[in-house]
Amino acid sequence: MASYFFAQPVDVEIRLEGEENRKQVEVKLEKDRKEAYPVYYDGEPITGQVVVRLRDGRKLVHDGIKVEFVGTIELFYDRGNHYEFLSLSQELAAPGEMRQAQTFDFNFKNVEKQYESYQGINVKLRYFVRVTIARRLADVMKEKDLWVHSYRMPPDSNNSIKMEVGIEDCLHIEFEYNKSKYHLKDVIVGKIYFLLVRIKIKHMELSIIRRETTGAVPNQYNESETITKFEIMDGAPVRGETIPIRLFLGGFELTPTFRDVNKKFSTRYYLNLVLVDEENRRYFKQQEITVFRIPEN
Repeated sequence: MASYFFAQPVDVEIRLEGEENRKQVEVKLEKDRKEAYPVYYDGEPITGQVVVRLRDGRKLVHDGIKVEFVGTIELFYDRGNHYEFLSLSQELAAPGEMRQAQTFDFNFKNVEKQYESYQGINVKLRYFVRVTIARRLADVMKEKDLWVHSYRMPPDSNNSIKMEVGIEDCLHIEFEYNKSKYHLKDVIVGKIYFLLVRIKIKHMELSIIRRETTGAVPNQYNESETITKFEIMDGAPVRGETIPIRLFLGGFELTPTFRDVNKKFSTRYYLNLVLVDEENRRYFKQQEITVFRIPEN
């Protein structure tokens, strides 16, 4: 393929209309590279231009030029297979030959983008525009990525979370978070009550854990990563003590909660409360929270 690549007689450029005026999302690629992608929303059209320039004054004989808008899910353990959940195509030029640079317009109207873009540990959900110039020996292809955000209506019911952690006759604590569903810029407010303390607690920490599940049984993979961890108490609490919790989510790189996207992956968030005693034993309680995206002002 490399020899074909260098022998390509054309340069292809994909321009998205109004791209420079859109919000940009910086996405980490491999080897510490980062790329900024324009943000699109469900139902918005994808419009733009394809510019094909000839190299060295040569002519280009081709078997047709087409543009596609594609949505795929790539599972990293299954690298050969890309699952396309969206594929729209438009013909830009019938078979023929080109003797000079040409610009083609494309317009995919009111495109349903049912999932949000996601780059995880074992999975990537991406949307891109792909141009293919069909040729007898080797097709010329060019792709341009964009990033999709989708809003979900705030949940009607949003109950507080109340839980108890206990070790019989040694420890009994109760903790409460103000709600179970949070938007990406929300604040988690809570309290921890110590009802019985007969073991020496050294410190207590709260963390947010993201758990990514990919594939289906028996080829299911779970990866957990700690988004943030902070100490909420240092030293021994006494019975009757209350510790307040206030955690601002806006400072972390969170995504919404994704559940069973296209039957390929899920991404869930958990609040993990950990107590460590003087003998370094750890007691913890985990509670799932739902994270959702709302329009930014």
